[in-house]
Amino acid sequence: MSNFSIIEYKRISLSSINKSIVKMLLVCLLAVSLVLVGCSQSDDVSEENASELVIGLTDAKGDFVTYTVDVTSITMVKANGAVVQVLPLTTRVDFAQYTELTEFLTAAMVPHGVYVQAIMSLDYSNADIWVEDDNGDAVKVESIQDVDGNPIVTLDASVRLEGRNKLVISNGSPAHITLDFDLEASNRVVFDTAGIPTQIVAPFLLADVELTKPKPHRLRGPLASVDLDDSSFDIIIRPFRHRHRDDRRFGTLKVVTNDATVYDINNDSYIGAEGLRTMNSLPLLTATVVIGDLKLNPRRFMAREVYAGSSVPGGTLDVVNGTVLARTGNRLTVRGATLIRADGSVIFNDRVNVTVADSTRVKKQLSTKKHDISEISVGQKVSIFGELTDNRIDSTHVDASEGVVRMKVTKLYGTSMVDSALVSPYFMMNLQRINRTRISQFDFTGTGIDAANDADSGNYEVDTGAMDLSDITNNLAVKAFGFVTPFASAPADFVATTLVDLTKLPAVLTLNWKPETTVPFDAMTENSVTLSLRGAALFHHVGRGGAVVDLSTLNIAPVIQANEFSRGLFEIRERASRQLHTSFYNFIDDIEKRLDNGSAMKRIVVTGFFDDATATLTTNAVEVVMVESVVGN
Repeated sequence: MSNFSIIEYKRISLSSINKSIVKMLLVCLLAVSLVLVGCSQSDDVSEENASELVIGLTDAKGDFVTYTVDVTSITMVKANGAVVQVLPLTTRVDFAQYTELTEFLTAAMVPHGVYVQAIMSLDYSNADIWVEDDNGDAVKVESIQDVDGNPIVTLDASVRLEGRNKLVISNGSPAHITLDFDLEASNRVVFDTAGIPTQIVAPFLLADVELTKPKPHRLRGPLASVDLDDSSFDIIIRPFRHRHRDDRRFGTLKVVTNDATVYDINNDSYIGAEGLRTMNSLPLLTATVVIGDLKLNPRRFMAREVYAGSSVPGGTLDVVNGTVLARTGNRLTVRGATLIRADGSVIFNDRVNVTVADSTRVKKQLSTKKHDISEISVGQKVSIFGELTDNRIDSTHVDASEGVVRMKVTKLYGTSMVDSALVSPYFMMNLQRINRTRISQFDFTGTGIDAANDADSGNYEVDTGAMDLSDITNNLAVKAFGFVTPFASAPADFVATTLVDLTKLPAVLTLNWKPETTVPFDAMTENSVTLSLRGAALFHHVGRGGAVVDLSTLNIAPVIQANEFSRGLFEIRERASRQLHTSFYNFIDDIEKRLDNGSAMKRIVVTGFFDDATATLTTNAVEVVMVESVVGN
């Protein structure tokens, strides 16, 4: 599996912190990772009373082609009620791009103490959000509302930091937290009869302090220094769309390298020490992007891939990021394309036409070998460096004849076909999506050695090499990471580096009722409840690794089952109050008493592991929202 992480960043106000010790800022992810360093509560902050905190942002997948909003602030709340703002600048983030990646947002010095809540503030006033319609075409969202139908301009997504996510900042010990803005759990889109979408947002934020669900991390910014003896270099954090320049308000972060680190510098490839020596020859403030892993004990950021100079978007060429929908000769159609202009501007276009030639340089992620345009096939995720020659929305064209195509790790989503009648030496998938794009959008003409062997989404052949597939049974929801095979060479259609059984991944269940219900449960035991779907509104789904289960389509009622100890974090929100229980029994008993006293349940969100066969979600974390009952039901 690719070790890519996505981080989204938040705006941090450091007015209450002595700026002389703001040495590092978190890099942003779709899931945001924050590294916080504690400082004293007085305005006179000393190094002895300071520790570092790193924050990361991430997100689960949804049907959004792009989900671009402004993150205006990230607020950390202490147990004593004191607040610390940790985002220095409003940051524009496309959350749809960071489902498999975490981006460092900032590294900041924060006061010592116990932190019990994180709040991420979002501004939708200039949102650029596109969703797929029934045909799989991208449609721009103009109407964004909350669950009560009120227009949204700004909103806060918050998460409690307790239990295993308890965040303690202490002397000299850097801390880390990843914030996951789950698009699946937080958003639903409805289309009217004219095909006009309305987006409903009920923000849901997860936190991970112990890196229990690590994703690859991305670090972005100008080069600050290189230390050959220490096999490391420092980057000035400039996350997401912030321009590369010597502005250290987000802080700096040290990057550790080793002999396996792959470099792409000014479109030339290196590995290990040779790459670091080449980095050392670059001018300071050279644009740099690093993909790697956040390691613990000791805490460090280890680079897998390093891109620098003209290999980084925003340099001398225009760059298209997207997925190849079709190929005819040397002409590619790229879907879900984010076009980053050489002047630093960013444009979203559902489709971009690209011309390649034998003179086009072709690179492959994590590879230093030579590649050519014959390897670029339908379904491949790409970054293409070239020149924008036509910017009309219906005929956008980029000429990459003298440019570069970088083939990136691609993700397949579908179901296993272990019992397929088709005789094939490869693992078979009924393919539903490639990256975030519905399979109906792809034209596989020309992908095979002949027309009869062109890729077939209903019988997609995946070369899994020597992987152990003994646990993969028929009709499982699966995800594969890897690369599409070269054009005109199938079968196989795809070479996988990792195959994931999605049913074994953590899940989030969201359910809301409209009007609010006084009978949310059909049955109860000491450690479980059966949810009632009567009156269920727009949210009634289980999301898991990009796959969504519609609870209304199940032939059995969904069950929430407490973990074997019936212990966890179970929260009730009503009006401005929050009641936290660690016992599931006491949690349900409290809900029952509130219902008897005239309250009603508006929403429930559950995280855990979902069993498709029994529709049971086993959990140690539940959040419910209750209101005063206005309608009996």
